[in-house]
Amino acid sequence: MEELKAPFSRLPRRATYHSGAKLEAANRHQLTLPGIKKRGQGSRSWIQIDQDGNSQIVALDKASVMKKCNLPARDLRLLDPLFVYPSTLLGREKAIVVSLEHIRCIIMADEVILMNSMDGIVLQYESELCRRLKTRTDQSDDLPFEFRALELALELACMSLDSQVTELEIEVYPVLEKLASSISTLDLEHVRRLKSNLLSLTRRVQKVRDEIEHLMDDDGDMAEMYLTEKKVRMEAYSSSDPYCQSYSSVPTVVSKSAPVSPVGSMGESYKLERTSSKSSSKHGSFRSSSNSTEHIEELEMLLEAYFVVIDNTLSKLLSLKEFIDDTEDFINIKLSRIMFGTS
Repeated sequence: MEELKAPFSRLPRRATYHSGAKLEAANRHQLTLPGIKKRGQGSRSWIQIDQDGNSQIVALDKASVMKKCNLPARDLRLLDPLFVYPSTLLGREKAIVVSLEHIRCIIMADEVILMNSMDGIVLQYESELCRRLKTRTDQSDDLPFEFRALELALELACMSLDSQVTELEIEVYPVLEKLASSISTLDLEHVRRLKSNLLSLTRRVQKVRDEIEHLMDDDGDMAEMYLTEKKVRMEAYSSSDPYCQSYSSVPTVVSKSAPVSPVGSMGESYKLERTSSKSSSKHGSFRSSSNSTEHIEELEMLLEAYFVVIDNTLSKLLSLKEFIDDTEDFINIKLSRIMFGTS
């Protein structure tokens, strides 16, 4: 009992009324330290890749990315490396939000901003995309910029998941064959760990498959991803509409009494940009919806190709799980016979 009480005896005392002032002063001092920043206000490192294949590392804060890409804050949370979110593909007004395994990027009509990381698949995405954009010798030369960037993200994510499944198969099958001949506690524990990895990998593969399937089932979502076409249509509409030109030439008046903060100013410009984009998208959305079935075939064929790849990967995982379940059933029957003394 004394050993159980010992750890609790070292716990700090609860703060009393007299020590409250000291704690409050200490908290104020801690919050004002220069090295501590509020979450979401610090800059992050991004890899910026333009349509000519040139890349550079830039530092962008959350507000700058939201304004640049016309994205809400909830979309940027999907790219936050501090959180683990399932794979996601989102088509927005001016960007495509991609979160596939370790590839977390925002694709626009003329550039990609990729979350900077030392992960191998991230570095491979940067180098391969720059190579393809500079050489332009691959088979997807006819694709617009955003689909070339999206295709590479799908390709690397599917290849990474398939290679992990292959490694798991190489490790699982010998252990299961060994268990079928002789039951060992060590091998049983090994299979239990491998089965846990199998279930986790299956969820990740299933999520990527579901995201691709969801896009293929929604023509509107696929039409939303034609960023180059929307950008050209928007520029043509802006140059031909005198009201839009006069509206853009009106200077923005900021009240002197309003608080000056980067977040607040971003919010006003973001609302203004959303308002103007909504008014102009009435014409653009109407045009794209009338002939969306013609234009989405290009993206639909691209998604179908990688849907087949990821579906094949999922089939291998399901077959592997079925083999593990059959081996477990065989072992249980074998143990029951040993227990009851039957042959």
